[in-house]
Amino acid sequence: MQAKTIIVASLLALTITSPFSYAQDAATTAAPAAAPIAAAATALPAAAGTAAAVPAEQVIASLTKENALLQERLKALESCSITSAELAARNSKRLKEMAGDVRAQRQGLADFEGYVKWMSGHVAGYSKYLAAGSVAARFAKVLPIPYAGQASMFTKFVSDAAVSLGASSVSINKYLATSQQFVTRVDALDPARPTHTQEVSDLTRFADQDLLKGMLEVQDRLVTTSQLTTSSLSFLESLNHYVGSTDEYWAKTKSLLKSDDKAEKSFLSESTTALRNKAQAFNAKFILFDATVKKAAPQIKSLVAYDDLIRSMDPRFAKLR
Repeated sequence: MQAKTIIVASLLALTITSPFSYAQDAATTAAPAAAPIAAAATALPAAAGTAAAVPAEQVIASLTKENALLQERLKALESCSITSAELAARNSKRLKEMAGDVRAQRQGLADFEGYVKWMSGHVAGYSKYLAAGSVAARFAKVLPIPYAGQASMFTKFVSDAAVSLGASSVSINKYLATSQQFVTRVDALDPARPTHTQEVSDLTRFADQDLLKGMLEVQDRLVTTSQLTTSSLSFLESLNHYVGSTDEYWAKTKSLLKSDDKAEKSFLSESTTALRNKAQAFNAKFILFDATVKKAAPQIKSLVAYDDLIRSMDPRFAKLR
């Protein structure tokens, strides 16, 4: 009787309609398994065997439940499917969001360019104080040494500063052009055009290879400019404090400066104050720029990852991989 029950349950299981091969395999496997299960069940003594045969209803319910789970999984997979065009649309949206940050960067870059030009002109004006300071440093131990701890290297400090500031100016102007090109191309994106997916892909590669490279270069140049500013300001502040408390500096460096001590002291004090104020404004804006760079770098890498997926999905882009 038990063997018949199991065989009936197996036959009923085979009748369950399922679009999945996995459910069919499960039902097919149940039939050959019925014989050993039945033999094992009849071999057990009635007094010793406490486990009853699995009811047919329970087997059917179990297989039905499994079939329903498979259907749910298939629906989930179908809902997760996405086309290359849809991925391109997502990248297009991210590119437009990034363009907003780039526009904010460009507003600050104009101020950076102005500061670099101002600093370049004033470093030349500070050179005489650096030169005089290197002389005074021989007897005024409190004065900081402007370049790498070597007072005799003041000319190298000034020349290196000029070269570095010049390089910063070049990087800023180059990135202004690159970022403008990026913003213009993003604004021109149109999902209705048949070439939209290709345009998004090309723009993503431009952002990775040109925009990010220029952005990081400007970031590096501005860090150097900030360091030069800090070094110059530290020296001028200490020198200004020293000359305000003694005339010994003027006496020993008279040949390097003007004859009018008052005019020199006034110019030195005003220059120090101007550099301090401009340095504070520069550093505040640089913090904002640095934050946008740190945000943009992972965004662009994410865009590239999605673009790689688009190219692998769409045969039209396979040759571009």
